[in-house]
Amino acid sequence: MIVLGLTGSIGMGKSTAASMLRRLGCPVHDADAAVHRLYARGGAAVPRIAALFPEAIRDGAVDRARLSALILGDPAALKRLEAVVHPLVRKAADDFLRRSARRGVAVAVLDIPLLFETGGQDRVDRVVVVSAPAFVQRRRVLARPGMTADKLALILARQMPDREKRRRADFVVPTGLGRRYSLQCLAAIVRLLRSQRGRVWPPVAARPRTARFPAPRRTSSSHA
Repeated sequence: MIVLGLTGSIGMGKSTAASMLRRLGCPVHDADAAVHRLYARGGAAVPRIAALFPEAIRDGAVDRARLSALILGDPAALKRLEAVVHPLVRKAADDFLRRSARRGVAVAVLDIPLLFETGGQDRVDRVVVVSAPAFVQRRRVLARPGMTADKLALILARQMPDREKRRRADFVVPTGLGRRYSLQCLAAIVRLLRSQRGRVWPPVAARPRTARFPAPRRTSSSHA
């Protein structure tokens, strides 16, 4: 089974790409959706976050807006939060991959917004980055309810620059040229990967976490 990492900066069209990959027959694990479940009433993260940030708990669940306000501009607080949440999200992803492998899936997708920032590239066979010109990204994000230019600047400061993500990717899919073109690019990538063998699943305990497997860099399309 090939494990494909899907990532891209905010506003680059990652959610749309994930939906397209599902249409192409690839199961997708959404890291953000996993966090929502962990933060909901009864979620595994709730008691742990309550111990760190009690003000962020409302009606037995994590209030994401309050939590974001508490950690905004506080790198130490963010690290404490990540130390709690990341292992739980990782377990959910591993459970997803285990189920996919049992079903005989050829290509399983891990949708991880901060894939490179968290070292997630070492858990996948290939990485596809979705990308769009900066003016398109900005227009998309600022159209979201409650979003401001200042909030966008803070979010982008936490994310690896798009240019660097594209440089590290195995595949780059432009999302500013229409959905049809993006779908065609993703379909070509899936066809290619279905003919390949995966190397990261099942995991091998002795494999160094930083190992990367040599393969020719392929991009469906890109922009400067």
